[in-house]
Amino acid sequence: MKEKCTAVVISQVQLAPGIYDMWLETKLAGSAVPGQFIGVYTKDKSRLLPRPISICEVREDKKALRIVYRVAGAGTEEFAGYKAGDAVEVLGTLGNGFPLEEAEGKKVFLMGGGIGVPPILELAKRMNAEKQIIMGYRDSQTFLREDFEKYGKVYIATEDGSVGTRGNVMHAIAENALEADVIFACGPMPMLRAIKTYAAEHGIKAYISLEEHMACGVGACLGCVVKTKEKDHHSHVNNARICTDGPVFEAGEVEI
Repeated sequence: MKEKCTAVVISQVQLAPGIYDMWLETKLAGSAVPGQFIGVYTKDKSRLLPRPISICEVREDKKALRIVYRVAGAGTEEFAGYKAGDAVEVLGTLGNGFPLEEAEGKKVFLMGGGIGVPPILELAKRMNAEKQIIMGYRDSQTFLREDFEKYGKVYIATEDGSVGTRGNVMHAIAENALEADVIFACGPMPMLRAIKTYAAEHGIKAYISLEEHMACGVGACLGCVVKTKEKDHHSHVNNARICTDGPVFEAGEVEI
């Protein structure tokens, strides 16, 4: 059940150009699961809707959570200036997370691309499986890499070839001859399309987070509608809102 409350900034650092890492003390951490997100409100009241940002990590005591985000506009630029002790209004927890039970005892790919990397970290922490963590970046700014190395074997792909495999996450799978029983992924749409195709060709399930398409994050703007294989039982159309019905979907359920 979502709730609006006041969080307090514990710390914030810059991980890479335009990428910021913030810890927030908030009671929302107690209910957060991998794949969910929170809405963060700006202090500028002219911006009514919160900015949706994925949950990267939850502190062990369940009293704080971590968000890693990219500055993409005026709202996130404001967040980048927050300091320890600042109060911030947040809404959460939002969305449906990854189905951890689908990975139990299996060999899995945990895949992230760009700003889709952060939401995979809490998933890696909680998952009871043989984890192969495959991350895609543009260049040598491989933020969160050391965090992931605590939880499984990490494979890196970079577009410019500066680290790991030259290319994308699919090239890293091929170069390292990797195999899996199920896939969990978050990243840009071309990456998710490639993963959907790969999963279908290999007869395995893939759970993908489509959160990059969200705008308001609370179902108000209808800017994140995705076409679905089955009709929605409420609206009787082949559509779903990523923010409220997702952001995580089984890849075969959505047309991307």
